[in-house]
Amino acid sequence: MRLILSITIIILFSFKIIGREIGETEITTEDGIEVFQDEKYYLLKKNVKILSDNFKLNAKDVKIDFDKSLYDITEINAKGEVNFVSSKFGLNSKSDFFKFEVITEKLRVDGKNSELITKDIEMYSDGFIEVNNLNGDFKLEGMNSKLINESILIKAEKIDGVFSDNGDQKEITFLNVIDKKISYVKNNNTEMYAKKINFDNKISIIELIDDVIIIRNGEKITGDYGTLDTKNNSYKIKSHKNTKVKAVIQNNE
Repeated sequence: MRLILSITIIILFSFKIIGREIGETEITTEDGIEVFQDEKYYLLKKNVKILSDNFKLNAKDVKIDFDKSLYDITEINAKGEVNFVSSKFGLNSKSDFFKFEVITEKLRVDGKNSELITKDIEMYSDGFIEVNNLNGDFKLEGMNSKLINESILIKAEKIDGVFSDNGDQKEITFLNVIDKKISYVKNNNTEMYAKKINFDNKISIIELIDDVIIIRNGEKITGDYGTLDTKNNSYKIKSHKNTKVKAVIQNNE
């Protein structure tokens, strides 16, 4: 069954499902709401604003899947200058396209200049960003993908890994970074370049594969394969048989 609700109010230019109180969701749109009862979704058209206890969303157009009622939201898909803010989930995002699965707390943003910011970590991409707020999985893919937190900066075409809660903060416990040209990771006083960079917090090792460069304390070491032990604050560089490890040490005195 399809139910179309459309209203034009010259003064307000808006349609409101309900006046918002605590526990309720308020939806405002300039071009009305189209409800598909059997399929359990509805479309919100033109300059949509959604305000609930858990989040605030602005976008040009929105599709909402629901379960038992219009307010029992299970999934949100939005497009066009999307802004999403949630104090409950600790997320703030801007994008061209947006998808949020409410039960699993899985969020994806797409498009040029997409950004997703939490209390501890900032993520940017011209491709897409995905975060699962429950299990900590995250993925960035596309041009100008970048991840920043208090101690690390990552730039690469593909970045995926896992966040874990460490008290009041989230920290990266697993990381895979890939770029067919070169990936870049800066961790405290160390800069790392390689086509592939992996990190596993359980063994405290950062692994660098192909076209490796490590810059640290005035030293620049290049090779084909490297490991950095974050626990012991040490690193190793190796090369293939037909190449050599090269070290450049700068005298700052």
